[in-house]
Amino acid sequence: MRRVAVIAAAIAIVDQLTKFLVLRLVGENESRAIIDCFFRLVNVHNTGAAFSMFPDSNLILTIICVLTILALYTFRHSFGLHLAGCQIAFGLIVGGITGNLIDRLWREHVVDFLDFYVGTHHWPAFNVADSAICVGVGLYVLVSWRNDRHQAVSQPL
Repeated sequence: MRRVAVIAAAIAIVDQLTKFLVLRLVGENESRAIIDCFFRLVNVHNTGAAFSMFPDSNLILTIICVLTILALYTFRHSFGLHLAGCQIAFGLIVGGITGNLIDRLWREHVVDFLDFYVGTHHWPAFNVADSAICVGVGLYVLVSWRNDRHQAVSQPL
């Protein structure tokens, strides 16, 4: 569990540090081009969930974040944390949720700042915490799938 806690803390710290820097460098609803026609830094205040779904739902989403962290902790023994990959994934997920929860409690919105686009087609702005959650879920699925396949192959018929 120590590895999970270290990863979660590192993700939450990096998430908050990057948001702090963006808030200092980019005004609200402004943008700074980093790679023309592909990537820019923005300062978007998101009171909703991923992809700005459910706008103005900060309170309910804060409660959901807290309940999710409590559920993950309560059922941690069900997540295959004996596997290093699952520990990393779990740390990424918990750290990401924590980073966004800090925003929701402190700022009453989540700061999104990574904006990728091609022409007029934009991926919704996101942040380090969002990335950690997505990578963590993907890694968890992959490690679980590989472990299940390995167990199926090694069991006699």
